[in-house]
Amino acid sequence: MDKRKQTSNGQKQTIKTDYMKKIRLILMSALVLTLAACKSEPVRVACVGDSITYGHGIQDRLNDAYPGVLGAMLGDKYEVRNFGVSGSTMMTGTDKPYMNEQAYKDALEFCPDIVTIKLGTNDSKPYNWKESGHFKQDLKILIESFGNLPSKPEIWLCLPVPAMGGAWNINDSVIFNGVIPYIKEVAQEEDLPVIDLYTPFQGKREYFPDTIHPNEDGEKLIAEIIFDRIFAKKR
Repeated sequence: MDKRKQTSNGQKQTIKTDYMKKIRLILMSALVLTLAACKSEPVRVACVGDSITYGHGIQDRLNDAYPGVLGAMLGDKYEVRNFGVSGSTMMTGTDKPYMNEQAYKDALEFCPDIVTIKLGTNDSKPYNWKESGHFKQDLKILIESFGNLPSKPEIWLCLPVPAMGGAWNINDSVIFNGVIPYIKEVAQEEDLPVIDLYTPFQGKREYFPDTIHPNEDGEKLIAEIIFDRIFAKKR
C-alpha cells in the first residue's frame, strides 16, 4: 500500500478515536450525577430540546411552552420539567451542543421515567450540518446516557416541527431530507418510538410568528400530540 495512503488512513483513525474518547468522556461525566437513588413517584417526565422546548417568544413560558401545558394536562401524578436550551444542537461538533449544556446534566440528575427528545432544528444550519456524519452517532450516545439511568426511562424521539422560513439560518429542506430521516433510522435501529411533530404543522404558518418558533397555540398543539401519543393509554 502507498505510504501516503497509509498515513492518511492512520490520521483518520486517530481523529475518529479521539472523537469517540471525547464523546464517551462527556457521557461518563454526566452519568456520575445520577448515583443517587431515584424516587418512584410522581412519574417524572423530562422534555429535552432546543428553543422550541424552552419556549422562545412565549410570554409565560413555564406554563405555556409545551412542557408546561403537558404538565397541566397530566396533573399531580406526573412531574414534567422543561430541559430546553435555546440554540442547542443534537450534534457535538457544532456551535452549541446540547450535551455540553447544564440542562443536559440536570435532565440526567432528574432521573426521569419518560424522556422526550426534540432536537435537530439548529443542526440544520449550514455551518452545523457540515458535521452531519456524526448526527446518528451523537443521537445514539444521548439515548444511551438516558437509557443507562437507574430509572430506565421510556425514550421518545420527536421529529422537529417545520421551519416556515430561513430565520437564524435554519433550513427546512435539511430538516425534512436530512435530520428527520436520521432520527427515523436511529429510532428503528434502537427500537424506539417516534412522535411526528412535522406533519401536523405543515401548511400552518399561522402558528409560527417568526417562522421558526410556535406561538402559544402551536405549543399547545405540540403538548396535545405528545399527550395523545404517550399518555392517553396510560390514564
